Amino acid sequence: MTPILYGIPNCDTVKKARVWLDQHGRAFAFHDYKKSGIDRASLEGWVAEHGWEVVLNTKGTTFRALDAADKSGIDADKAIALMLAQPSMIKRPVLDLGDRTIVGFKPETYAAAFGL
Repeated sequence: MTPILYGIPNCDTVKKARVWLDQHGRAFAFHDYKKSGIDRASLEGWVAEHGWEVVLNTKGTTFRALDAADKSGIDADKAIALMLAQPSMIKRPVLDLGDRTIVGFKPETYAAAFGL
């Protein structure tokens, strides 16, 4: 399976991940979830694997712009609903390796995942 990198092209962290993958000769498909959206099943899988607290980007401007009611009482279902409505609230990037995913980008994590 070709890994899939989920993100937004103009995100600096996504750019760093793409450069790392290219520099290390790792083929990947890019999924722009701002243009193509994201499906519920993917989000549910990521949340099950990592927890909604990791997948939901609470530090970004989109989340911070929410009203207090939307920010309160968040659980997995509410987090998934928020991310479906506003994919820019998904922590970036998400690298799908087939058997697992990596949320965020750290060179050492990618190196370990690819056995480098």
